[in-house]
This record gives sequence, structure tokens and C-alpha cells, in this order.
Amino acid sequence: MIKIGPSHIALILLAAFLSIKGHGQVPEDSTKAESHKFLSYGTKGFIFSDRSGNYLMNLEFRGQFRLSYPTDNDPLTLSDYQEEQVKLGIKRARLKVGGHSFKPWLKYYLEYELFSSNLLDFRLMYEKKPWLKFKVGQWKVQYNRERIISSGKQQTMERSILTRAFTVDRQQGVSVFGHLEGEGLANFNYWLSVFMGTGRGSTGNDDNHLMYMSRLQWNFMGRAFKFSGSDIEFNQEFTGLLALAAVTNRSPYTRFSQSGGGQLEGFNPGVAGQYRVNQAMQESAGKYRGFSWQQEFHYKQIRDHVNSTVTDMAGNLIQAGYFFHHLWNAIPDNVEFYGRQAFYLPNLNVTDQLQNEFSFGFNWFIQGHRIKITGEASHLSSDFVSQGTMDGWRYRFQLDVSF
Repeated sequence: MIKIGPSHIALILLAAFLSIKGHGQVPEDSTKAESHKFLSYGTKGFIFSDRSGNYLMNLEFRGQFRLSYPTDNDPLTLSDYQEEQVKLGIKRARLKVGGHSFKPWLKYYLEYELFSSNLLDFRLMYEKKPWLKFKVGQWKVQYNRERIISSGKQQTMERSILTRAFTVDRQQGVSVFGHLEGEGLANFNYWLSVFMGTGRGSTGNDDNHLMYMSRLQWNFMGRAFKFSGSDIEFNQEFTGLLALAAVTNRSPYTRFSQSGGGQLEGFNPGVAGQYRVNQAMQESAGKYRGFSWQQEFHYKQIRDHVNSTVTDMAGNLIQAGYFFHHLWNAIPDNVEFYGRQAFYLPNLNVTDQLQNEFSFGFNWFIQGHRIKITGEASHLSSDFVSQGTMDGWRYRFQLDVSF
């Protein structure tokens, strides 16, 4: 597993700084009258750039501070529903470094979690043509919209109960992708990727089986759809998408997270090539004049080649938000209210297993997604085989800041 400490991060930033600084210097005999700002500030934090435009680096810090009761996590067991604790602390502390070098279409991006000392993303991109781009490194797989959207640009406080079971999370590999910018209905994004399939921080594969992922996104209104929640731009024209994606992988793992590979409930730690996981996803999303919605349906099959068992699971989420200022002027124009419903079936062959989530909340966008306050209440319930149903409420409050 890759281990990078603060000293490594400092060296990376210093090298990037000196590289850009060197290319941005103006010769003493230059007669150019134009001025250039080596350091400025924009929507992605601090900007370091040279005069030619061939070198640019964005530097951004982000922090999430969260208060929760009686728990912060999604309950998985009976004892989780009995937990009662007030928690206040740092949920995320991120350092983000991105930009381009040598040419504007040779891009890079690095993201580091300072609180737990984890390298999350480190990727290089070749993006000369919008319809044919390439990427190599480690990043969050472009599989489903809920997971792709940054935790700092989500509409809700946190991702739904589906994420634990269905996310592909971060992997190391290569990808070809692009935007086919046809007019009207002929507007698509696509992603084709091959990964190690062993999770974040893993530098190799457990056997000769790799992870393969494909995603096709139809921008049916002829306009690209950004990976961000809430219609804070107040789109005057309706913008929407429909997408399909699929993943196949064989590894020792049945699930992935920021921590790497792991197991869903009911599955034992695996050996090399034990679990064949096939999954598919359908989603839709749209934005129009302060209203936004997002929907995802997931299906996943896990074949255990050691114990000769097959498990099928499914889930769905739908969420929507609206800036009610446009209906009632007494509500501030930067306050959004949202709701989400999600259900998860861990085993389609067992009738007494169902998890439900109903979440309601608000966002106060002090400065867009860069400074916002979110409050949320969730009702969670789970059916446990032969043990009955448990349910309860969860309350969370959060400050999210990027600078």
C-alpha cells in the first residue's frame, strides 16, 4: 500500500512551484509590456501559472466539520441501532493539487487525505481532443454519479446506504474516455477502463483477472452535465442525462471503499480470485431553474468460487432538491431543501432482508459549494432475518469549507 507523509507532500508542492516559477520568469531584455500574475485565486483555489499558459497548478484545501447524533454511520447490525453518542469532529481534510504541464492538454491531479494520511488520487491525463482522452493512475472510478461527485459538491450530507454495497471506489489502472459533442440528442460521454481491481493503494493484482468498467452517458438535451449536486447555477434551460454502466471483476473482495478492498456482511475474507463480481447500474439526473433530481438503480451478483454460492443484490435511490425562494421570497435565495429515499436488498433470495433510508435536509450556500452549511435528519430501518426490524432517527449538521 502506498504511504505518503507530509514531508512527501511538501516536496511535491515545492517541485511543482519551482517548475512553474522557472518557466514563468521574464528575461531581463524582454520588451513585452504585458503583465502576468504568477499567483492568483479562482474557483479551484490558489492558481500558480506562467506567462506562456503551458504551466498551471491549482492548490486547494478542503475541510468538513460534522456534528452527529446518535451515530454518524449507516447502521449495519442490531447493536448499531442501539448506539447513542454525540460526535463532533473533522470528517474530511483534503489537499488537492491539479493543473497542467508542458501543454494545456497534459493534465495532472493529486488528492491527499490529511486526517488519515492516505493518497486518494494521483492521475495523469492526455486531453488534446475532447472526444478521445486518456488517463493513467489512481482515481475514483467513473461508475455511478453518487460516488463520482466529490463529497464537497454533493447535494446531501453524505452518500446513501447504497454506497457501501455498490461503489467501485478508487482503483489503479488506465482509461479512455471522451465527449461526443453532437447537436441535440446526439450528445454522449463515454468511459472505458481497465483496473487492477484490488482497491485504493494496491499496486498489483491478486491473479491474472482484471477489473473492466464501461459507462455510457446520454446528454439528451444536447448539453454536458457536470458532476455536482444542486442547481446553484439556476439553469434557465433544462439539462438532463441518462446513463448505463457495468463492471466485472474477480478478486478476494466483495466491496471497496476509501480504505481499499473489503467484505460485505455475510462474506468471509477471500483468497486470490475467490469472488467474481458482476454489477450494472442505470441512472438519471436533471436540473432546471433551481430544481434538481438524481436517481440510480443498482444490481450486483457475487459468485463465490470457493464455496460455490451465488448472491444477487439490488438497490435504488431517488433524491431531489429545490430553492424554494423562487416560490416564496421569504426564503433566502441561497438556501436549498432536499429529500432522498433509498432501499437496499442484500440478498434477493431472502425475503426478510431490507434496508431503507429516508433523508431530509437543507443547504445554506454561503459561497456556493465552497462554503456551505448542511443540516440533515434521516430515518433508517433494517430487517434482520429471525430478529425483527430495527429503526431509528439520525441527525447531522456540517460545515464544509474549501479555500
